[in-house]
Amino acid sequence: MPKREQALIQWLTERVGLRDFRIEPASDDASFRRYFRITLADGGTRIAMDAPPEQEDCAPFLRIAEQLGAVGLHVPIIHAADPLQGFILLEDLGTVHYLDRLNGETADRLYGDALAALAVIQSVGPRESLPLYDEALLRREMALFSDWLLGRHLGLELDDSEQTMLAGCFDLLVASALEQPRVCVHRDYHSRNLLVSASPSPGILDFQDAVAGPVTYDLVSLLKDCYIAWPTPRVQEWAMGYFELAVQSGVLQPTHEAQFLRWFDLMGVQRHLKASGIFARLNHRDGKPGYLGDIPRTLGYVVEVAGRYPELAGLGQLIERRLLPRL
Repeated sequence: MPKREQALIQWLTERVGLRDFRIEPASDDASFRRYFRITLADGGTRIAMDAPPEQEDCAPFLRIAEQLGAVGLHVPIIHAADPLQGFILLEDLGTVHYLDRLNGETADRLYGDALAALAVIQSVGPRESLPLYDEALLRREMALFSDWLLGRHLGLELDDSEQTMLAGCFDLLVASALEQPRVCVHRDYHSRNLLVSASPSPGILDFQDAVAGPVTYDLVSLLKDCYIAWPTPRVQEWAMGYFELAVQSGVLQPTHEAQFLRWFDLMGVQRHLKASGIFARLNHRDGKPGYLGDIPRTLGYVVEVAGRYPELAGLGQLIERRLLPRL
């Protein structure tokens, strides 16, 4: 048994006081964190998070869980925590992710719940205490596309004109993100981090990287999900429905309507470039190849948007001609 798992069991037994429990892996994660399901003697369950302190900081998770729970969102209750060791014992929100249930018949209801929760996050969630989603962070994220997908995974070298084109696209995406109203951004608000749960639904996970940033970021994470895709007209209908909800919540103003879908589209391009780079990094750095199959869908969003924005035409052509055939 690995040393971290031994230490976790010792903590649960000696510090938390659990007896006669069963421990088993609960889920994989695109980070160094691991999760275990703890089955108690009475049949109840908990989730134990193992976040090695040298690689993961528990403090943001604990702080943001308290803040989001305080405004009525369904985040896991913290039963016990030892940040120095990197162990947390959490409420078990279940095993049914949005991705397991989303289909043509359920999508309106499930997304309706998720969008209502997002309006709460953006209107009354934490903001002042969060790191800023600033230009430096936006550019570091897009560099993952260049460094890990283009360079490490595909071994592509761009010529001077391609490099100039890509730099211009990055400038455009940064400017669009920074001109948007700033809200609490979950940063991974998608079908693998939302659970179909008892009311209030959804159960919300993986919020520890929250920042204060662009209003459309979480919306595009949800509606242009790297793991499931919907027809563009339906996505736009959901997005504009959220715009109306955000206006009612005071997050946006009616005057934002003219540029809202442009913000949404360009934010999606920034996110999908980042995500494709992360998926490549997970394979090469972390030995997790399971996300490589999601790269074509993720870049497909970029190609689709680029076809509607002339200033992104070069990026779309690069992906369509030189990347997708090799993925």
